[in-house]
Amino acid sequence: MQSTDALQKMDGPMLFGRVIDGKGGARAIDWADAQSWLPAVPGELMWLHLCRTQPGVYEWLQDALSIPEPTAEMLTMDSTRPRAFKEDDTLVATLRGINFNPGAEPEDMVSMQFWCDGQRLITLRRQPLQTPRDVLAMLDSGKGPVDAGALITMHVELMVARMNAAIVDMNDHIDAMEEMGIEENRNSILERTTIIRRNCLALKRHMGPQHAALETIARADLDWFEAHDRREIGETVERLKRYLDDIDVSMESALVLQDEIRARAVAGAERTNYLLTLVAAIFLPLGFLTGLLGINVGGMPGMNDPGAFWIVVGLCIAILAVQIFLFWRWHLFTRH
Repeated sequence: MQSTDALQKMDGPMLFGRVIDGKGGARAIDWADAQSWLPAVPGELMWLHLCRTQPGVYEWLQDALSIPEPTAEMLTMDSTRPRAFKEDDTLVATLRGINFNPGAEPEDMVSMQFWCDGQRLITLRRQPLQTPRDVLAMLDSGKGPVDAGALITMHVELMVARMNAAIVDMNDHIDAMEEMGIEENRNSILERTTIIRRNCLALKRHMGPQHAALETIARADLDWFEAHDRREIGETVERLKRYLDDIDVSMESALVLQDEIRARAVAGAERTNYLLTLVAAIFLPLGFLTGLLGINVGGMPGMNDPGAFWIVVGLCIAILAVQIFLFWRWHLFTRH
């Protein structure tokens, strides 16, 4: 397999190009030869992988391939939801794959556009995506797709399969957090579950439309897109459904963890407030008594009696004992 650096040495807007021989292999083609390419033998297919941000790509799509202006705009746009449609005898699609580039988050999905008429497949991207490189490695080893339908199907299968890796990783994180001590790692778990829920929402936002786009591809009535290709896309659609269900489970699991942490925090706060209320209820009459006896006005009883202090202390102890007895009878100490 070629290195990433090698693939970045572009020939014009082309990252790489191959002419597929219909037997699982392919030969390289440069940008100049691609302009005038025609099949030399039946079954040949030209695949060009382009960087859509390079100058002239939009114009080339219109001039060289006679692609209508709205379709050419869709193929070179950055903010495009996954979608697919048939246009005459061509298939046009925008799909998204997991971004595994350094520093990227799973929800930062990379879009990739497809245009195919059965003899030419044009794929376009802005950021590096691993799926085309994997398919390229298969072709260069002689074990790749043999026609346009198989080439598109292989891209779709690998793109969806890579989503599973991100979903499994999130599920593993949730399982690990469920085994952690919640009290000791409360803040860490809350932060990580929030990130997981955000990732799940982002993945679902893209994978929902992608599911509809793949269903459109599976129903495409094109001469060069054969029945077995549609069946394989249908299997990929079912796999994507399971992944969407897994995302829902991950979101619910993260929500359950967050609810449990919040419930424990609320219970702890309520227990603390209850104890503070009991303490306040105990010392309220004692504070009232001592405050009443502490006013500095004439006529206070016991001012000239040396034993008056101990009488007050004994009275406070008696009041405290009565309060504790009553709280015990009312089961206030065992309520929490």
